[in-house]
This record gives sequence, C-alpha cells and structure tokens, in this order.
Amino acid sequence: MNSKKWGVHTHCTHTGEINDLQYGGAVSPIFMATSYPYMDVDVKRYPRYFNTPNQEAVGRKIAALEHAEIAMPFASGMAAVSTALFAILSAGDHIVVQNEIYGGTFNLIIEEFNKMGIHYSFTKGLTVSDFEQEIKSNTKLIYIETPSNPLLSITDIKGVANLAKQHQILTAIDNTFASPINQTPIDLGIDIVIHSATKYLGGHSDISAGAVASTAEIMEKVWHKSKNLGGNLSDFMCYLLERSIKTLGVRVERHNKNAQEMAEFLQEQPLITKVFYPGLTSHRDHELATSQMHGFGGMLSFELKDTLDVIKFQQQLKLIKPSMSLAGVESTILLPAKTSHALLSPEQRTDIGVSDNLLRFSVGIEDVKDLQEDILQALVGC
Repeated sequence: MNSKKWGVHTHCTHTGEINDLQYGGAVSPIFMATSYPYMDVDVKRYPRYFNTPNQEAVGRKIAALEHAEIAMPFASGMAAVSTALFAILSAGDHIVVQNEIYGGTFNLIIEEFNKMGIHYSFTKGLTVSDFEQEIKSNTKLIYIETPSNPLLSITDIKGVANLAKQHQILTAIDNTFASPINQTPIDLGIDIVIHSATKYLGGHSDISAGAVASTAEIMEKVWHKSKNLGGNLSDFMCYLLERSIKTLGVRVERHNKNAQEMAEFLQEQPLITKVFYPGLTSHRDHELATSQMHGFGGMLSFELKDTLDVIKFQQQLKLIKPSMSLAGVESTILLPAKTSHALLSPEQRTDIGVSDNLLRFSVGIEDVKDLQEDILQALVGC
C-alpha cells in the first residue's frame, strides 16, 4: 500500500508505528535505553540527538499529519518554539511577530531576544498589510499563530506566506489550537509548523511535549540547534504521544462539534457579553477561517458582564475544571489575565484585547447538555 495516499485517520493510527518483532504486539514497544552502540553502526543513537526509536517514530507520525518532510518531538511547546526560532535567527537578524500570540512565546521574545542581539517587531494588527509594514532589510522570519491564544483571531496563512516569499523570508506558525486535523499550514505555503503537543496531540492532560515540522533542509538546522539546547523528549513520553495521536482525529472531530454548540449557546446568554469562536458567523474572521480550516477547533473564549465575579463563576463550576492547560478530553477553563498572559502588563493585555473578565474555555468531549447546565448554574451562583 502507498502510505502517502492514506487518509488522516489512517495516518493517526498507523504511521510511525514500530513493529514488535519479538512478540508481534499490536502497539509500538518502548525503547528506554539512553546508551546505544557507536561502533560498526550506521546511526549513532543518543536521546539528545533526537534519534532514538521512539523519538523517530512519533516524528514520522507528526510529519505525515502536517504534510512535512521531517518532524521532531520536544520536551515542551516552549522547547519547540525556542529551538525553532534560535535555529533560524542570529544576532543582527529581525523577526516580525503577530501581536496576538501565546504569552510564553511573547515572554521569550521580549526577555531573551535583546540579550542575543535579535531584533523584533510586533504587528499592530493581523492583516497582511500589518505584517508587510514591519518587514525590514534584515527580516529573516515571520511568526504567526492562528487561531490565536486566547482571542481566537484568524490570520491569513496563505496571504502571509505569499508576502514572505516575495521578500525571501521564512515563515513559522504555532498550529497548536487548530491541530493538523483542522489546519495544514504547509499546504498554504508556511515553512515551519510548531506545536505544543501537550495540547491536542497529547490530548489527555498527562503529557508535556512539543513538535516542529518542516523541510529536511530547515529541520537539519533545527536538529543542530536542538543538540545544544537539549530539549529532547524521553522515549516513554514519545510512546505516550504516539499512542495519543492514534485517536487525534476522532477526538478533534468531537471537540469541533461540542465547541460549535457551546459557542452558539453562550452567545444567547444575557450575562455573557462577547463570545470569540471562528465557527460563529458573527466572528470577524469567520469567512477567512472557513477558507483555510477544515474545522474550527475546540477552543473558544468569552467575556462575562462586568457586574459578575469572574473568580466566583469559576468556583461555582461543577463539571468544567478551572485548570492551567487546555485541549484535554475534559473541559477546562481559565482566566488568561491571571495565567497565560499574567506576565504581560495591564496595558499590554488591554492592547491585545485580553480583559480581566475574559475566560478561555477548552471544550472537551463530554455531553454538551451537561456542559451547558454547568455554565447556567455557575452564572446564577455568581
């Protein structure tokens, strides 16, 4: 069979499997060794070289899903982000960064880039023109995140990719919120795809991991940088990640369905003033999202009326868990102003639209009616 023609669910299930040659087990075995032979071998394997059997296996699965030549797993999303950026950028280079990005990526840029002599500009908006205005003669990379965290804004992937190619600039995207089930940016012209695999790729709130996928040429640079930074993922975590991705397709389809229903429900509640979800026709970027996404994802955010106590609202929830992360099979909620964007100043949060009453809602795979009832009783209680 030609595996290149497999569908996405088949890739999720089978690509990257390691055959159990000893016992014929149905799942990949785990190779826990941290020391391998170096004499008379074609490949000198070492965990920090990202080439142990389980590291390579999960990399093949992610590469197939992202339509990339090569992918590498990392110990966290930020390990993936930092390694990819430092593999491309050097002192004197410039990067154009989308103004709405994950708080951890924002902190990495403003806290570390100046020390390394790397220049950066944040866009004033999300149009292609906004990105073009920030390009300089030394720009080497444009970095986007769509849908964005936590406002679910949509960036024109193909438009940014075409702009970058006109200026011979590389592009990178954080594809975490969409997952490769809902969005394949390489097909739209993006060069580098990055994931916090802790989220949908892992999907069960029990794995910390990241991933980078691109061409063989670019991944060679990422690999060389990764050996020095040491953000490798253990073989046990690689095994768990490969196992989790087997159900990625069916999980994300359920997330998509539930989030759409919850967004429409929240939009009807008088105590909720705004709902941010690209699947809503009222979303400012709905048409753009429809043109570049296969599904709208399991993430949304909403604002409570100022008269409500946003902390008490979360405390009143019985089923939905106030929790730091996202994209597990269970529904979780958090206040970005106190978590993911806590290190930004109040002025910086205001500039990007993250209010003190904004809640980020990761919709799980539960029965929607139960989630709706939980929201209603919490609204009454606060």
